[in-house]
Amino acid sequence: MSESEHTGAGGLATLLLAARRSGVPAGDVPTALVPADVVAAYEVQDRVAEALKEQLGPIGGWKVGAPTPEGEPFAAPVHAGTIYADGAVVPADRMRLIGAEAEIAYRFGKALPTRVEPYGEGEVLEAVASVHAAIEGVDTRFEAMNSQEKFVHFADQMNHGAMIIGPAVTDWRGLVPVEQAVEMVIDGKVVVAHRGGNSAGDPRRLLVWLANEASRRGYGIPEGTVVITGSMTGTEFVPHGTDVTARFPGFSEVSARFA
Repeated sequence: MSESEHTGAGGLATLLLAARRSGVPAGDVPTALVPADVVAAYEVQDRVAEALKEQLGPIGGWKVGAPTPEGEPFAAPVHAGTIYADGAVVPADRMRLIGAEAEIAYRFGKALPTRVEPYGEGEVLEAVASVHAAIEGVDTRFEAMNSQEKFVHFADQMNHGAMIIGPAVTDWRGLVPVEQAVEMVIDGKVVVAHRGGNSAGDPRRLLVWLANEASRRGYGIPEGTVVITGSMTGTEFVPHGTDVTARFPGFSEVSARFA
C-alpha cells in the first residue's frame, strides 16, 4: 500500500471501502484521516465513487441538501446500482442500517456537461424533465449514524444507502415544495404528516448549485441523472423487512420494501 493510501484522502477512502466490502463497520477514524473541510471530504467521495463503479455501475444520480435556506449546499454522487424504481425490494445486503426519508427528486432530460461558464437558474431548470416522489434509505459505514466528525460522514457519500424513485410527474412547474404536503407511511401506519419540512427550503436552488458543483468536480450532469434534494420528514429508522411509502398528496407517491 502506498503512502497516500495510509494518509489523508487515500487513507480514509481505503477505510471506507474496506468497511463496504467486509460488511464490518469501521472503527473511529484516526485524527490524521479526518477531512479538514468539505473539499477534502469530496476528494474522498470521488476516490470511493471511482472504486465502486465496477460493483455498483456508473454515477446515475446525486443527493444534495443544505442546512438552511441560505446555507451552503452539500452533495454526493450516487451510483446507478443503488437507484431503484417504485415498488422495489431493496436487498437486505444493500444496507446495514436503514433510515427512511421522504424526498423530492428531479430527473434531468438534458445533459449539463462540464464547462467553465457557470450555469444559470433558467438553463438548469429548463433541463429538468420530470419530478418524482422519492425515498432515500440512509446508511453508514460506521457502527452508528453521526458517530464521527461531520466531514467524515460527508466523505462517506453523505450516508447514502439507496434511493427509490417514484413515477414521473412532467407537469411540475406548479409544484411548491415548501408548501407541499408529505406523509411517511411505515408498515401501513402514517408516522409523519405535515407540509414542507426540507431544511434547505426550496430545493430548486440546490439544482443550480449542483449543476455548477458537478461541473467543477468533473462529473457534469448526464442526461437521465436523478437528484434527491433533502429529507422533508426527518429520518425514520426501521428494521429490515419494513414497507415504506413516501406520499405527497396531490402530487405523487413511492413505495419500497427494505428486505
